[in-house]
Amino acid sequence: MNEPLIDARGLNSFYGASHILRNVNFSVGRSETIGLMGRNGMGKSTLLKSLMGLVKPRSGSVHVMGRPMTGRAPFEIAQLGVAYVPEGRGIFGNLSVVENLKMAARAGTRGQRDWTYERVLSTFPRLQERLGHGGQQLSGGEQQMLTIGRALMTNPDVLILDEATEGLAPLIAREIWHICGLIRETGISSVIVDKNWKHVTQIADRNVILVKGQVVFEGSSDALRAEPALLEQHLGV
Repeated sequence: MNEPLIDARGLNSFYGASHILRNVNFSVGRSETIGLMGRNGMGKSTLLKSLMGLVKPRSGSVHVMGRPMTGRAPFEIAQLGVAYVPEGRGIFGNLSVVENLKMAARAGTRGQRDWTYERVLSTFPRLQERLGHGGQQLSGGEQQMLTIGRALMTNPDVLILDEATEGLAPLIAREIWHICGLIRETGISSVIVDKNWKHVTQIADRNVILVKGQVVFEGSSDALRAEPALLEQHLGV
């Protein structure tokens, strides 16, 4: 594999005295989709925040596009082509759908403008119908579509999606999974956190399971499906 777009080594991250990540190694290759799984409280969001500079690891390293970026500001990491869709969505409720999207528009790190405003709206037809609505007027599913669309407007090399379908109605969740598949086909690398391991493994090239801040499994979707005891033990299925 070529040099990873994101490469984290030996990460140890804390919240106060609580040791959350324990010597975690994690990498994202070009055009690779990774499923990051584990029960609640096992360190998934902390790992993503450590990659994005929202949590500064106490030890270990994070390289983004080959550059040392451990603990650097989130905007610096975003400028290197990493888009982050947080669990809380983080939309601007007082801005319209149009404003949320257009404020993020920029070329990617290689000057690419594959994801235009028009392409985002064609991918998310629900947003097309609600352009003048404020962010706070949207349903949870529509807000999730808006946050993903806004991330795509930055023309990223890596899209990090925390809790892709958390709390969404099944019909909306299916739409989100379809969109994740479309993003994969475009060659954008993705890290997807979600509790639905069956949907994750349908689109992931590689899967990582965290338990108490440690990697207990890393492998292909076929390899994970072949481990029913592991799935039951660590994902409760």
